[in-house]
Amino acid sequence: MAYSAEVVKRARARLAQEKENRESENRQHLAQAYAKVPRIREIDMLLRRTMAQAAQAAFLQGSDGREMMETVRQQNLELQQERAILAMENFEAGYLDDSPICDHCGGSGYIGSNMCECLRELCRQEQKKDISILSNNKDTFNQFRLEYYPDRVDRDLGINIRSVMERTLQTCRQYATFFTTKSENLLLSGDTGLGKTFMSACIARTVADRGYSVVYESAGHLLSNLERAKFSSDEMARDKCKKYNDSDLLIIDDLGTEMPGQFTTAALYNLINDRLLYGKPMIISTNLTVEEMVKRYSPQIASRLRGSFKRVAFVGEDIRVLKNRGY
Repeated sequence: MAYSAEVVKRARARLAQEKENRESENRQHLAQAYAKVPRIREIDMLLRRTMAQAAQAAFLQGSDGREMMETVRQQNLELQQERAILAMENFEAGYLDDSPICDHCGGSGYIGSNMCECLRELCRQEQKKDISILSNNKDTFNQFRLEYYPDRVDRDLGINIRSVMERTLQTCRQYATFFTTKSENLLLSGDTGLGKTFMSACIARTVADRGYSVVYESAGHLLSNLERAKFSSDEMARDKCKKYNDSDLLIIDDLGTEMPGQFTTAALYNLINDRLLYGKPMIISTNLTVEEMVKRYSPQIASRLRGSFKRVAFVGEDIRVLKNRGY
């Protein structure tokens, strides 16, 4: 799972700052310790001297070198023990612990050529900042309330609403939990107010938490950015459009609420078609039926949504209305 160069840059800057903060704190603690307990300064000077003596002993041959090395080792251990006792008697636990910010990579962010987990976690955090809907949103699958969906058969549809939404919840949860760059595409379809945006946000959060790059955008904002990128010099819009193509998962929310037009149809077709050609997963939520998509966009777009996406149905009554009624 690859992170964008911008995400890695921001994560590395954060790691470097955290490393500097830790080192600065360690220096301050050491200076305070020297001022309060001067013997600790003396011990540190003696420890550095024993290290130099150990290096000298390594060059000596025979029993002289071995004897000197053993003497230096014993002195070093005694000094470390004395220092530990002084630290314990005069300071809180860990006050003079000068361990690096990460025990695995020392704060460099890499173990050999592989990214360390400390930097990977910062990348995950920075990546989630790019998902605008998640900035103030803490929704999770566990908060999806099935009681809003009646446990009865809909006379028009001939299906049990609660059962359908139980399958929908299971499908979306499993998709997010086991997502890979080879996952299928989902089309979340149903009337307004049935939880499509909520479910999309839950998927986005879970997939991003697992380290994949996710772009979540409303159809209106997405197509507006595509238009600005094409007809203006808006660098921010161009950067966003690049992410639309490069992200591991692209989520387009509320398709059908954007302004229609020839550019919208062409841009939407190109984006969907390109991601399909490169096998990059998408999730699209919409209130439109396939027949309405044919009329609003084109048969080509409708065909791709029908043939290359797994339809996930949302049924029931508008949850916003139910909440206003006090449910």
